[in-house]
Amino acid sequence: MATKTQTVDAKAQFTNLSKDEILRYSRHLIMPEVGMEGQLKLKNAKVLLIGTGGLGAPLGLYLAAAGVGKLGLVDFDVVDSTNLQRQVTFGAQDVGKPKTLAAKNRLSSLNSDIEIETFETKLESGNALELFKDFDIVVDGTDNFPTRYLVNDACILLGKPNVYGSIFRFEGQVTVFGAPDGPCYRCLYPEPPPPGLVPSCAEGGVLGVLPGIVGSLQTNEALKLALGIGEPLIGRLLLFDALTTEFDEMKIKRNPDCPVCGEHPTITEYVDYVEFCTR
Repeated sequence: MATKTQTVDAKAQFTNLSKDEILRYSRHLIMPEVGMEGQLKLKNAKVLLIGTGGLGAPLGLYLAAAGVGKLGLVDFDVVDSTNLQRQVTFGAQDVGKPKTLAAKNRLSSLNSDIEIETFETKLESGNALELFKDFDIVVDGTDNFPTRYLVNDACILLGKPNVYGSIFRFEGQVTVFGAPDGPCYRCLYPEPPPPGLVPSCAEGGVLGVLPGIVGSLQTNEALKLALGIGEPLIGRLLLFDALTTEFDEMKIKRNPDCPVCGEHPTITEYVDYVEFCTR
């Protein structure tokens, strides 16, 4: 079960649900693990999505549908026709539009009761604090190493959980970094690989349904953290292979010598890896 330290500490701004919300979330309310108290936790939760593309699509749709009260969307890209193969938030009519705008329109139509704040900007060391400070949970839906390391470091320095996911071709990974006494991304990968060594999805491809599977798993972790239930993937890296439809799990331990979350951290400021191409 989730410990008290794993539960998002959201001071209740909302103390009740409307009649329409009671009807809308009735399948949650009849579950003992959620109920009225849990649904109010979701209504008071604030989740920041870094990236609104492949992973961000199922994340945004299911978090909005579940009634997470405030969603933040961070992206600086525009919808391209090549996105439509997997980024199911968008339609052909959205090509050329900013992704944050198109995503907000779609999510607002799905659930008009939630607050959606958009940040049409690239996540950088200079704006990470401002973007992260008002949110309880950060979800990493990015596809490049510089942003992954920046998300990780910012979450550690600010004390926020980081629901991590990645995809490539037929394989996906999900875990939760940044929990008290849990590992962080740098415990697993202390430094980025040399530029060009690991191909991106744009270079290597990705099965269209894979981000839907992995992003849904990330959503599950974010909801568990917001509700304070279950066993989050803390110290456990979940691996999925779409070709064999097999899951595997790898244990991750917090590294006491980790440069950002270790006993004697050497990284105490946000780092931009400018030598990488971020798209």
